[in-house]
Amino acid sequence: MKNTVPRASQASLFHLLASLLFVLHLPTHAAASDFQGWSLESPRSEIRPKFSSDAKGSLIITHDQREGLDGWFQKSFPVSGGEVYRFQVRRKVNHVALPRQSCLVRISWQDTAGKMVYLDGRPEHADPKLPVPSAEPEYPTDGATDAQGWTTVGGIYKCPAKAARAVVELHLQWAPGGRVEWSGAEFAKGEPPPARKVRLATIHYKPTGKSPRANCEEYAPLIAEAALRKADLVVLGETVPTAGVKLKSEVELAEPIPGPTTDYFGGLAAKHGLHIVVSIYERAGHLVYNAAVLIGPDGRLLGKYRKVSLPPGEAAKGIAPGRDFPVFDTAFGKVGMMVCYDGFFPEVARELAKNGAEVIAWPVWGCNPLLAEARACENHVYLISSTFMGSNDGWMRSAVFDHNGKPIAQATNWGTVGIAEVTLNQPYHGPYNLGDFRSMVPRHRPPVPGELPATTAK
Repeated sequence: MKNTVPRASQASLFHLLASLLFVLHLPTHAAASDFQGWSLESPRSEIRPKFSSDAKGSLIITHDQREGLDGWFQKSFPVSGGEVYRFQVRRKVNHVALPRQSCLVRISWQDTAGKMVYLDGRPEHADPKLPVPSAEPEYPTDGATDAQGWTTVGGIYKCPAKAARAVVELHLQWAPGGRVEWSGAEFAKGEPPPARKVRLATIHYKPTGKSPRANCEEYAPLIAEAALRKADLVVLGETVPTAGVKLKSEVELAEPIPGPTTDYFGGLAAKHGLHIVVSIYERAGHLVYNAAVLIGPDGRLLGKYRKVSLPPGEAAKGIAPGRDFPVFDTAFGKVGMMVCYDGFFPEVARELAKNGAEVIAWPVWGCNPLLAEARACENHVYLISSTFMGSNDGWMRSAVFDHNGKPIAQATNWGTVGIAEVTLNQPYHGPYNLGDFRSMVPRHRPPVPGELPATTAK
């Protein structure tokens, strides 16, 4: 029989069949010498992307336009238990809508048999009744991106005592039409970073309302006590100058920032050499905000946050909402702030965490205390609340909450100070296989509307 298929169609068909045979017959765990010892991995052959390398040594993964492709380069490095290791790689993407999720790096700790190992002990402030956590994978974080589009990804990690190797994965997943280059991967012994210890304090006190100035001055002995107990950061209540003051309305008592209240607390901060967070009503032209301010140990104003989430009562008074979620550098770490009603909504704390906050200071008149636990736990940040509610009211408490949402210090009685010392750069590993959730959040949190194009899957 005469062949009636056009020559061009025959060629296309040949290439299609060749591609299918390549996908079907190439083992999932194939390795190639020109990939510098990295194996080529994918969960299933039908979602396997294309792997390649270039003359400069870059490892390249390319996706076609199909949804859901997933593949990675993988390499094992020998390790010595208990040692500290530094990992770094450079990454360049093209047509990848969500690099934080699609281009992750994962490092797994394994024993000589290739099995997961356990951590050497429980994390700081962990419940001693809970089991020792397994050593879940590490997720190196994205750093700076240079002018040529290369992003540095890396981290420093302590190897569990029973680990014999670290398995490094360089991924491209869920990126239709996308391409990633990985270059210069390094995994080597490093020096442990110094422990970044900080003492976080909350004050449990409700001003008498005699006057704005008197309200502020009533905190002076409590701040002095916090300083004697070597606090680095102390958090006061919400709208301190106007709380309980009956002479004028909050709007009439609003003041500029900087202004009388920030000047007063700036003097106390400089006198005692600590950071102070306090909430006040701010006057800015024709607008009034409920703002939290952060004052440094030299008395300078480091920054302010304007309350974004307004309850109906404040909105009815003409208070304006803020729009931004700033995070401020301090001598001990990155601090974000939120105010009262912000805590009812997960978005505020999440935005602060996304912007790098390690500690969130929260002046709060009253709130469901479960929400304080949730805001700390879901973002793995330290949260410091200072409330005007009594400890027996069941409606908020003045406390320091750890990464698991546990109150690790609490000021129960009126006119008392609660202080907890924490290590900001010590990862918190949950007992039930969550791993260092703080490093996982940027990779694993779901895309928000607009971050990704609509799916084409049927």
